[in-house]
Amino acid sequence: MLVDRWACRAGPNLVLLIAVLLLAGCGEKLHKQQSYVFGTLVEIAIYGEDEAKARRVTDQVLKDFDAMHQTLHAWQPGTLERVNGILALAQPGAPAKAALPPGLVPILQDAARMSARSEGLFNPAIGNLIRLWGFQSDTFEPRLPDAKEIARLTQARPSMADLQFDGLMLSSANPAVRLDLGGYAKGYALDLAAAYLKRQGVDNALINIGGNILALGKKGGQAWKVGIQHPRRAGALAMLELHDGEAIGTSGDYQRYFELNGKRYCHLIDPRTGWPADQAQAVTVIARGKHAGTLSDVASKPLFIAGPSEWRRLAGIMGIAEALFVDADGKRETTPEMEKRLRWNPESK
Repeated sequence: MLVDRWACRAGPNLVLLIAVLLLAGCGEKLHKQQSYVFGTLVEIAIYGEDEAKARRVTDQVLKDFDAMHQTLHAWQPGTLERVNGILALAQPGAPAKAALPPGLVPILQDAARMSARSEGLFNPAIGNLIRLWGFQSDTFEPRLPDAKEIARLTQARPSMADLQFDGLMLSSANPAVRLDLGGYAKGYALDLAAAYLKRQGVDNALINIGGNILALGKKGGQAWKVGIQHPRRAGALAMLELHDGEAIGTSGDYQRYFELNGKRYCHLIDPRTGWPADQAQAVTVIARGKHAGTLSDVASKPLFIAGPSEWRRLAGIMGIAEALFVDADGKRETTPEMEKRLRWNPESK
């Protein structure tokens, strides 16, 4: 539920970012629809459009999201699961080859470019490690994987650089590659939705996929307001205004995680070690431009994994000027550009 106050109440599955919409006045046209896609809550808010048009375009966006979810799901039957099954058959000197639908080719190529740009810390090829830790499952059982199996998969060094493209054919010689686009798909969906809404003449909208948010235009002459979820309790850590064409994304250790013997293990796996990253509670970034949604979704993850000593350097490499880093002890660090935009919740100290 989207609320306009600091004390937001979060449900069992905390969203990473909470959109905050001002209450609509009598004369305002604010159309909102919710759905559950990509394993999370999706909400689309359209301002200033005729109700029939707003409902029509929103229905189409949600339909497209559902189709994309089925295509890119990492473990349920679908296109990506089929491709992963083929790639697992690779042998030395005999690469596995899979035919791709046309729409998947640019996604994987772009994800490979993003991975290289992040120095490999964003690595959609480590699906086997994610599955080993139990995060590729609809029913979760908290347990520590076998350390030897973690080491084996890590030493196999699966990466997006293992993928070779020839038209619609994808090949890989590394059987350890298993693709998981969970850190990419929501941002990509934001960009597609924004492009579609613009083509339909919708100038003012807020698209929220589980806390990954992209803004178009304004709401009643004012910037859209969003809140950054506090990583350790219900409510917002800070608020800011999101402007036209900007997207914001958060990666945190509080949405998908388990605890054993007093230690928290989150779903953000460090490809270098095979173990969950544990030097941060949350990272929030703002991106803008044609692919703002994708960049905002992707960039927060390598910054989270990079940790306190490297996140600023990696943010620069990835073209992120506005970022907030909350370390494992709850200490907050921001880039100067981000600090100017944040309005801290006085109750979050």
